[in-house]
Amino acid sequence: MKLTVMQFVSLDGVCQGPGAPDEDTTDGFGRGGWLVPFVDERFLEIVTGWTCRAGAFLFGRRTYEAFSRDWPTSTDPDDPVATRLNGLPKYVASTTLHEAGWAPSTILAGDVEGRVAELRARPGPELQVHGSARLAASLLAAGLVDELRLAVAPVVVGAGRRFFRDDDAAAAYRAVDHETTPSGVALLTYEPAGAAAYGRIDVT
Repeated sequence: MKLTVMQFVSLDGVCQGPGAPDEDTTDGFGRGGWLVPFVDERFLEIVTGWTCRAGAFLFGRRTYEAFSRDWPTSTDPDDPVATRLNGLPKYVASTTLHEAGWAPSTILAGDVEGRVAELRARPGPELQVHGSARLAASLLAAGLVDELRLAVAPVVVGAGRRFFRDDDAAAAYRAVDHETTPSGVALLTYEPAGAAAYGRIDVT
């Protein structure tokens, strides 16, 4: 399976609470819902297209709990995102979660990176990580991510959890695809390209 990471971020790199004021108020975050003003028809088409490539989903605990609360209530058989999220296999990386009632779900405990590597080695469509920023960062660091898809909203949130952190290892990426929606969201697709390179621009 190709392991892909999908992440919504602001111009200043915030990934926390893009969809609603109460989506994620961890550490007193009160600026949730910053992506919503920029969601237009083309944005939904692209994100739906991304999701339709999935053969299974991989979540961190917090994202899994939010998705498992909200998505089972969406039962429209013509909604391709809800149909896939509710019907396809789901894996949740957690050392504290003991039950995963959003069927079909499997809890990955212990050596999460090893278990993910096993899943990634299986044949089939994409294994997709939605949100789950801490998990996604650890998988990037472990070299397990095949493709990174960012939706960058034209807004500076100014506070909140950031996707790329100050202590992340330097890395290079290769641009694969890009599009900007009418509302200004940049949809960017990258492949990991090894270690970051450095140089100097000489002014003559």
